Amino acid sequence: MSDYIIRATAADGQIRAFASTTKELVEQARALHNTSPVATAALGRLLTAGGMMGSMMKGKDDLLTIKIQGDGPIEGLTVTADSRGNVKGYAFNPSVMLPPNSKGKLDVGGALGVGVLSVIQDIGLKEPYVGQTILVTGEIAEDLTYYYATSEQTPSSVALGVLMNKDNTVKQAGGFIIQLMPGASEEIISGLETKLGQVSSITSLLDEGKTPEMILEQILGEFKLEITEKMDTCFYCNCEKHRVEKALISIGRNELSQMIEEGKTIEVNCHFCNKNYSFTVDELKELLAKATH
Repeated sequence: MSDYIIRATAADGQIRAFASTTKELVEQARALHNTSPVATAALGRLLTAGGMMGSMMKGKDDLLTIKIQGDGPIEGLTVTADSRGNVKGYAFNPSVMLPPNSKGKLDVGGALGVGVLSVIQDIGLKEPYVGQTILVTGEIAEDLTYYYATSEQTPSSVALGVLMNKDNTVKQAGGFIIQLMPGASEEIISGLETKLGQVSSITSLLDEGKTPEMILEQILGEFKLEITEKMDTCFYCNCEKHRVEKALISIGRNELSQMIEEGKTIEVNCHFCNKNYSFTVDELKELLAKATH
């Protein structure tokens, strides 16, 4: 697997950083969901962010969900990631087509429109932690930068990008998240701002053949960059037939009885990986026997 995430620190722990390359992950999502170019860019950016943000969590069972709901034609995106680099997601309207924006780029902001970004962290407590902010631009990286500043009070620079080939497959995808830790000195803050101001787009860096390590070295090299971890990241959906069975049982006896009365095999679709699961009438009867209400 050539997709991976690196974690790093710099400036004696005053800066922490994450960077990733996600071309295969985003291409797999594009193929599974048959997304249009602008939907591929939107979903690819959020999948890339999800992988890095998931890797910030400590517990092996911790789960992160990022939801964007907007009034634009794509309507929304949902991405879920764990702490081990596994990530999955979908666009509500994967076939949306839009003309390029004023810069000639895929119009992700126009596709999402005005809306809300929600970050849900399930870290094994009774209630998951939920942070919500408005979409600032709908371009996702800026929205996450704003989320970190307002919801987590962590000054951050988020860069995310997806570059498409002429045949609408994914040419490059990746991103970085660089964060200032509490107590960072004014000297470090202004030095980092200067370096970030010199960065061209993340996709152009990836397209030049730069690895996540090289990208962080370019930005943070003068701050004593120390890479602390490297982990694979991939599109992974954990849906299985028995999980879908549990979901069907949970909808209750009345609903199941109605399905059985219709006398037809039903199909249940997984939003995340687009896989279909078939249940015959006999299988539905077995599930009905297990349902309690």
